[in-house]
Amino acid sequence: MNTNILDRPVQEFIRDRSHTDPMSILLKPAFFKEVSNKELVRQIEARNKCKDKLPIWHNSPNIYYPGKLNIEQTSSEATALYKAKLVAGTSLFDITGGLGVDSYFFSNKIDQVHHCEMDGELSKIAQHNFTVLGKTNIKTHMGDGIAFLKNSPIHFDWIYVDPSRRHDAKGKVFLLSDCIPNIPKDLATIFKSAPNIMIKTAPLLDVSAGLKELQFVKEIHVIAVKNEVKELLWILKKGYTDAVSIQTVNLYPTHTETFRFMPHEEKLTTPNFSAPLEFLYEPNASILKSGAFKTVGNQFKLFKLHEHTHLYTHQELLTFPGRVFRINRVVAFNKKEIQQLQLKKANITIRNFPMSVAEIRKKFKIKDGGKDYLFFTTDMYGEKIVVHCHKV
Repeated sequence: MNTNILDRPVQEFIRDRSHTDPMSILLKPAFFKEVSNKELVRQIEARNKCKDKLPIWHNSPNIYYPGKLNIEQTSSEATALYKAKLVAGTSLFDITGGLGVDSYFFSNKIDQVHHCEMDGELSKIAQHNFTVLGKTNIKTHMGDGIAFLKNSPIHFDWIYVDPSRRHDAKGKVFLLSDCIPNIPKDLATIFKSAPNIMIKTAPLLDVSAGLKELQFVKEIHVIAVKNEVKELLWILKKGYTDAVSIQTVNLYPTHTETFRFMPHEEKLTTPNFSAPLEFLYEPNASILKSGAFKTVGNQFKLFKLHEHTHLYTHQELLTFPGRVFRINRVVAFNKKEIQQLQLKKANITIRNFPMSVAEIRKKFKIKDGGKDYLFFTTDMYGEKIVVHCHKV
């Protein structure tokens, strides 16, 4: 950590060059004696990445930014704020602290937060930024979080962990046992230090696979931001053996879409089917990731188009956690009928359909964009259809 970066002239340079071409900085003679041009570019690029994802960090003076990869891997402020709403108590231990975004928001709800990070440089950066941001109730520890718990007499209300995949596990099926730390292996150790555990995983982890690897799972939260799934949160409570509930969350700046269900209910639910009616309903990404394909339809009294087509329909306009469309016309999937729609431009979505969007655009010469939406899908009779609609 080069503390010269925090000098006022350097900080002003970084703030004033947010739109400057990095090469124009790298190719010029050194601007500062103690800070290289390469370090300046790293700070500028990392700060720019924080603009939308971490506005508090971006807008605060004297923040020291880590590498771009650390910014990409950290939680966003939106997801960190959501996580903080799930905890309560006097103490929390963050095993894999990283940049400290989650610890920062946990500290707004918890009296004392302990931030642990193996990377010495990143630990120092997090500690500096906590001070700049006025956080006096976060204590930083450099080292292995699991080793810390084994040697510490402190008992916490919560333990939070964000395991990362080992490099030799890339390309394989995502398993928690392939991550650092190995949560299934270390679960007993963690529970000795706290009754509640929150685990953050990438959306790549399959929900059923995670349930097989973990014990005492109470809740799973599937978090999407602007309809893109970002995280899975696993809430574990020591000794919990009742049914698991799944909460889906789709965060927008102005509102939040939520849906809750129980996995065992999904297995027992029988969907109702129908041909397309007046309105078409498309669940948001967090619901689709959760696997609530039958439950969401039945809870909202919707009809499914096909067992494997996760689109729903109803004759009335309902409030729904996802996109809603008014159906204009339904045609069979053949060239003559599609050409009769007379569309040169449309937004195309495929659901339970054998062709890709790119193949459809090429075959029917339909450009992307506009106010028309085409859903290429399969109906309850197994027939390939095209649903032409407009967004409500």
